[in-house]
Amino acid sequence: MTYTQKSYYHRGGTEPLLGSTIPEHLAVIANKYPQALAVVSREQQRRLTYEQFTAEIESVACALFALGYRKGDRVGIWATNNLEWVLLQMATARIGVILVNINPAYRSRELAYALKQSEVEGLFLIPQFRSSNYIEMLVTLMPELKHAQSRNPAINDFPALRHIVVYDPQHPMQTLCDYPGVMSWQQFMAGATDVSFETIEKATASLDRDDPINIQYTSGTTGFPKAVVLTHHNILNNAYFSAKAMHFGEHDKLCIPVPFYHCFGMVLSNLLCFSVGACAVIPCEHFDAEQVLTAIVEEQCTALHGVPTMFIAQLEHPRFHAFDLSSLRTGIMAGAPCPPALMTRVMEDMHCNEILIGYGETEASPLTHLTNCEDNLARRTETVGKNLPHQEVKIINVETSETVLLGEIGEICFRGYHIMRGYYNQPEKTAEAIDEAGWLHSGDLGAMDEYGYVRITGRLKDMIIRGGENIYPREIEDFLFTHPKIAEVAVFGIPSEFFGEEVMAWIQLHEGETLSEQEVRDYCKDNIAHFKIPKYIHFVKEFPMTVTGKLQKFKMREMALQEMNVDS
Repeated sequence: MTYTQKSYYHRGGTEPLLGSTIPEHLAVIANKYPQALAVVSREQQRRLTYEQFTAEIESVACALFALGYRKGDRVGIWATNNLEWVLLQMATARIGVILVNINPAYRSRELAYALKQSEVEGLFLIPQFRSSNYIEMLVTLMPELKHAQSRNPAINDFPALRHIVVYDPQHPMQTLCDYPGVMSWQQFMAGATDVSFETIEKATASLDRDDPINIQYTSGTTGFPKAVVLTHHNILNNAYFSAKAMHFGEHDKLCIPVPFYHCFGMVLSNLLCFSVGACAVIPCEHFDAEQVLTAIVEEQCTALHGVPTMFIAQLEHPRFHAFDLSSLRTGIMAGAPCPPALMTRVMEDMHCNEILIGYGETEASPLTHLTNCEDNLARRTETVGKNLPHQEVKIINVETSETVLLGEIGEICFRGYHIMRGYYNQPEKTAEAIDEAGWLHSGDLGAMDEYGYVRITGRLKDMIIRGGENIYPREIEDFLFTHPKIAEVAVFGIPSEFFGEEVMAWIQLHEGETLSEQEVRDYCKDNIAHFKIPKYIHFVKEFPMTVTGKLQKFKMREMALQEMNVDS
């Protein structure tokens, strides 16, 4: 009998998995490095040591407890990057409350879905950011807030919601709100003195590492996003072993321009730092190349995370060479493929000799694969490296579900401590994603070599990746179908030199109707996130279809590229 090696790789570990909850592990780190910097929020001019950080977490946890929040309750946060976001992240974990991450780019329609679907009981938000007025969007959905008689109003369309707390990151304790149904951060924090340290300690002692602690939304192929439920064990170990792969420790400082609502920011940045006693540097509320470069220099950051477009924006900054980035050593680039030329520039021009390429998905906590700084350039750009310790990966034939031979292309599947608990209140969707043997099916296509390195070759699902944001066409199509003049629509990705891909929509109007591109974008503006709004809009009389009446998006894409004279 001849044995042929198949595409399966189990990576053991020289160090066992952490068996603690997030607050238990943080207590160990804080006791070990009490005077080390834990967080620097530059725009807020706040700098906290681990001793100060844990004390502030304690206060926020007490305030949450005073409002009646207990293990398993769900509290949402709809905000950009700031210190309060991090405090809420760790304070909810301290008492077992599940934090629900809400994308700050969401508009009213998407926010309403998230609040209802995950049954959010408390919502924290900032008043506004740039052109987005979060308070006004909220009041549009909840007019009861205007005339509420208390700070915990009954809201008809959102029966689970008990409290809404607003805070201005620049002046959280001086934040004012004109609506009686909305509580200020100062009013929220006033309740902290009513709860004792012993009460919070008892709440922490009741937690189990397998308790759910976080809900993150990931775009789905049909309709709205799905709510991924993650545990202490999932994300703490993923953060910790990612830090170990980076050779990260208490003397390191990580500059974090990636958004906290995303797993890249919350787990692979914030929690990664706190898992090993490193310092999390928040350069700005929302990515700004100059502020990031300035933060690296002034804070002497040793690491930088980001999606490729963020690194490109920094390298292309007109004053890039005026910034001394020699303190940089490592970081993770993920969210989209990294061209070899970009990797070379990051290593040489930004001094990130040990920059790593990461791959994974929210359902996997999120990191499954990471390159090694000792890999050659080809391996670090043409593959996503090997899976992290204590994880399994296999590549299967999509039709038969059998593991394919090494070098053959198939669907990438994962199994291990990092796999989500499931999708919140969606058991059927969970069963579609995780099979009976516990394997999470990624929907991505790839091939494995004899050493366990995986090369991504494509996607099973019709996903668009724009600047690190996963966009699923069906969600945009479903929304555009609500326009009374639109009869049919097809959405797909078009190559972009800067963002990787841009969104294109082909639209067929009802007979006799007229509609402009700008009218379509205006219709989208207040209802879907800005990065989902189609950049390219093409009005057609008919679509290319199969004999069975299915739209042929690949033909549309070919026709569009030919007309635009863009290389695929």
